[in-house]
Amino acid sequence: MKRLRIHREGRNLIIGTVLLLFIINVVIYIQFPQRWIFAVSLILTAALLVFVTYFFRNPVRVLDVDDPNFIIAPADGRVVVIEPTEENEYFHEKKLQVSIFMSPFNVHANWFPIEGTIIESSHQKGRHKGAWLPKSSIENERSLVIIETENKVRIAVRQIAGAMARRIVTYAKAGKPCHRNTHLGFIKLGSRVDMYLPLDTEMFVQVGEAVRGNETIIARLTDKE
Repeated sequence: MKRLRIHREGRNLIIGTVLLLFIINVVIYIQFPQRWIFAVSLILTAALLVFVTYFFRNPVRVLDVDDPNFIIAPADGRVVVIEPTEENEYFHEKKLQVSIFMSPFNVHANWFPIEGTIIESSHQKGRHKGAWLPKSSIENERSLVIIETENKVRIAVRQIAGAMARRIVTYAKAGKPCHRNTHLGFIKLGSRVDMYLPLDTEMFVQVGEAVRGNETIIARLTDKE
């Protein structure tokens, strides 16, 4: 039987939730003589605790690939965009945008999609519109990570906060190497991850397809002469 692993970003929150729900149930038990009210409280608070714990689950995923040009899904979710887009935050030219929307029920850890060196890692404050909206890429709170592969190809990974997400965590540090099977960061509640790839990238997934972070091979960079 597999042991449930909790992501480090959720440990303190889960402990705090347990204490808060315990206090709530004690107060209800003391203040309301009707036992059915206490029973309902137990059921509802238990369901909330299960959801919070489930949200911060941290599955072990190890992918072994022999092609350095493969792009691995950086997040769980559903592909909502695959299209050429003018990327004006870093590249200032057209790139192939690939966007993955994460619902509150997806694993919210993010992985590095390829190995290389981190050229830039920055955070921008912004709004908290629904992450499925096209303008969320440029208007919402977000973090941008630029990775340069061993073949000197640069790609961008953008973590985007959603309507409920209030914290983006990014572990990437400029100048450091990045490796597959390691976490890029974590986004709390519904959110989205965009990638900006070269226009000639070979895609293996389609819009509407479900993908799993650090497991689904979604694209391959073209070999350069």
